Amino acid sequence: MNRPIALIIDDEPDIRELLELTLARMDIDTVTVENLAKARSALAHQQFHLCLADMRLPDGDGIDLVREIHQQYPGTPVAMITAHGNMETAIEALKAGAFDFVSKPVDLPVLRKLVNTALKLHQSKNGTGGPTIRSETDCPLRGASSSMNHVRALIDKLSRSQAPVHITGESGTGKELAARLIHQLSPRNDKPFVAVNCGAIPHELMESELFGHKKGSFTGATADKDGLFQEAEGGTLFLDEVADLPLSMQVKLLRVIQEKLVRPVGATKERRTDVRIVSATHQNLAQRVQDGEFRQDLYYRLNVIELSMPALRERPEDIPDLVEHLLKNIAGNYQQPVPALQDEALAALKNYPFPGNVRELENILERAFALCENEIITLDDLGLLNTPQGNGAETKTRLAGETLEDYLARIERDILLQALKETRWNKTSAAGKLGISFRSFRYRLSKLGIDNKDGDS
Repeated sequence: MNRPIALIIDDEPDIRELLELTLARMDIDTVTVENLAKARSALAHQQFHLCLADMRLPDGDGIDLVREIHQQYPGTPVAMITAHGNMETAIEALKAGAFDFVSKPVDLPVLRKLVNTALKLHQSKNGTGGPTIRSETDCPLRGASSSMNHVRALIDKLSRSQAPVHITGESGTGKELAARLIHQLSPRNDKPFVAVNCGAIPHELMESELFGHKKGSFTGATADKDGLFQEAEGGTLFLDEVADLPLSMQVKLLRVIQEKLVRPVGATKERRTDVRIVSATHQNLAQRVQDGEFRQDLYYRLNVIELSMPALRERPEDIPDLVEHLLKNIAGNYQQPVPALQDEALAALKNYPFPGNVRELENILERAFALCENEIITLDDLGLLNTPQGNGAETKTRLAGETLEDYLARIERDILLQALKETRWNKTSAAGKLGISFRSFRYRLSKLGIDNKDGDS
């Protein structure tokens, strides 16, 4: 089997020699050049398994070379060598198509991990290994709409980078599914995927949960404990509802991302960490920055690449396929035949605004599956609030002069109030009934100005 070969581009002879010796010990051949012109010539005459390029070169900017390699040689991963602490430049390189970066002075263990990841990436890009999305039916993010085709195509690209990804979208649109898929398709797929809901961890325990702690560092710390960064070592850490991080933790997370070092609570030494950060929120993070509730520098580092998950009401053409897929799963879970869906019921689903998105669709079908008779789901079985129920219930129609936002808010308000009424104003139960988190439910109540009476605090 032929040895891998790397192209090293740096104008400092000492750096070129260090990289050449390190890669030689990893059984990787190298070609070393000192400027962009020679790098372009080498790329034109030979295929490389990876490139390591300095950011500043005598005849130009290394980021220009990143863009060229990304366009002309997409099967060749390129990593940037940046000045220590220059995160802005590193982020610019990632946006241009670099799969990762290493800072000077070069930390050799970090370099070796980066190189091994690049070799896995080269294999997957060139069809010699690594999973890919072969078709829509193979993907947990289903739907043949143009918006979902775009999402899947972008996930395929994102999985071949180490850049932080920020996933946006309403509750129930599949943000965690997207994050898991990015991990599963990446060179990190043999390492852990660790998901954490930042809004579900008490603020006083958050530092310990993320970074770990030493025995005796605080009351109740009876043993050393690894944090979620250590659990995700080599893999992907998914920070869901990252907008809920308190400002004090935002500062510490920012430093971890910049320095790739974590310090457990009570520890005197920092630990090197190698995780890819994927974050998500249903809130408008840019607006939170403007409101002074989220650090702009952290937002800039988390949001290197943004993936937007479309709301279900924006892709109604996907509903029939989703219904078929979800009903098969639900029936399979109960080892029962898959029920048929009346045309009238399917039409109602296609016209329903789905404030809870795919998660709400799944909950509606679960309920309908339990209520239906003779393996046929009718309109009444769906229990939708904005469709005729056959019992004189009013159809929710858009009022003259009413904006789409006002209409959807009115529908959402009715759904929340109905859930509260059915659970006697127990918000925890109502949130569970709608398939959303308690924090999300409380946020929606506050947004719509619904009275907090008689509910859980």
